[in-house]
Amino acid sequence: MARLVVPLVLVFAAVGLARPPADAPKPDVVISEEARAIHRDALVIDGHNDLPYALREKDGPSFRNVDLSKPQPKFHTDIPRLRAGNVGAQFWSAYVPAGTAKKGVAVTMTLEQIDLIHQFADRYPDTFQWADGTADILRARKAGKIACLIGVEGGHSIDNSLGVLRNYYRLGVRYMTLTHSESLDWADSCSDAPKAHGLSPFGEDVVREMNRLGMLVDLSHVSPETMRAALKVATAPVIFSHSSARGVADHPRNVPDDVLKLVKANGGVVMVNFYSGFLVPEGARATRKMFEVGRELRAKFGEDTAKYREAMRAYMKENDYPPGDVGTICDHIDHIVKVAGVDHVGIGSDFDGVPKLPAGMKDVSCYPAITQELLNRKYSRADIHKVLGGNLLRAFAAAEKAAGKRDERGGGP
Repeated sequence: MARLVVPLVLVFAAVGLARPPADAPKPDVVISEEARAIHRDALVIDGHNDLPYALREKDGPSFRNVDLSKPQPKFHTDIPRLRAGNVGAQFWSAYVPAGTAKKGVAVTMTLEQIDLIHQFADRYPDTFQWADGTADILRARKAGKIACLIGVEGGHSIDNSLGVLRNYYRLGVRYMTLTHSESLDWADSCSDAPKAHGLSPFGEDVVREMNRLGMLVDLSHVSPETMRAALKVATAPVIFSHSSARGVADHPRNVPDDVLKLVKANGGVVMVNFYSGFLVPEGARATRKMFEVGRELRAKFGEDTAKYREAMRAYMKENDYPPGDVGTICDHIDHIVKVAGVDHVGIGSDFDGVPKLPAGMKDVSCYPAITQELLNRKYSRADIHKVLGGNLLRAFAAAEKAAGKRDERGGGP
């Protein structure tokens, strides 16, 4: 029987848990004036936000009716809350489900998602500014705007074509996650059976081409074997756009300690995911089994969506887990700092792509709570600024520089 993998965001949407409940625990972090000043001066860069796909699900691919300049309580993200969180740059996810590749529509749908993200800057020019690289991020910051960047979530979106990859780069894509929920013939997912056992020769070519272009290689969602293979091939810093530390919560989506050490040697950055199911040890145990249960129920009920949702709802009610809090996020930051160093950790929230968030981190307005918690843990102002965005900016600049050196010898995007 073919192994069925259900993308996390779709599993929770199916059981009616696509957003945290309105009565979720309230923040208990009191933001001091010192923390506010540190946060105000920081360049906050979030590595992963799934608002584009949430918009597609609720408003269609053409982004017709939602006005992001007004409060949007059905999402984790809108402009007023981005401003309240002092977000300086956002990598928006151009995600489409892995199953779209089997239907032959992955490239088309990915292009639609890229177009939707471009509309953010086009529709709200007073708030957003398009960014193709680090110089643009800094220009947007100077202008008081939020830099918009794109990450494609899953190598299935290139349809095994380096030409498609290069065209995504021309359209502004600045990272690609090598896999999503399903293994490809050239790279393995952490939530599926391996096919490439690391990277195939074509997978190695994908990494090399991304390095040549200056597109960041994103290793979230991939298996540890693929992480190690990519780090062996990569000649520029890699990122994990939305992953946490496996040494804190034992989930396959998190990064093992031996890989954290390789990330340090590579100069890369692990951007901590805010999803409670990856942060909290009990959550990691519950969500690890949830993937297995989801596959079994899909195989059992087939196209009977109503029965599938009912069964999943019952399972999740019986297997609930605590949400954690802002301190739980910082436990992962602490662990990555301990193993890899303070230069190799960042934030990649996964807002609008996850169903359960820690208390005190309900939406994009809440980033100052992380600053306060890091300050409570005796992080310096300079190190807090590194965690909030400086490390990602440094790694991105190094990838741009490495690409520039190669382009001097010929070739281009």
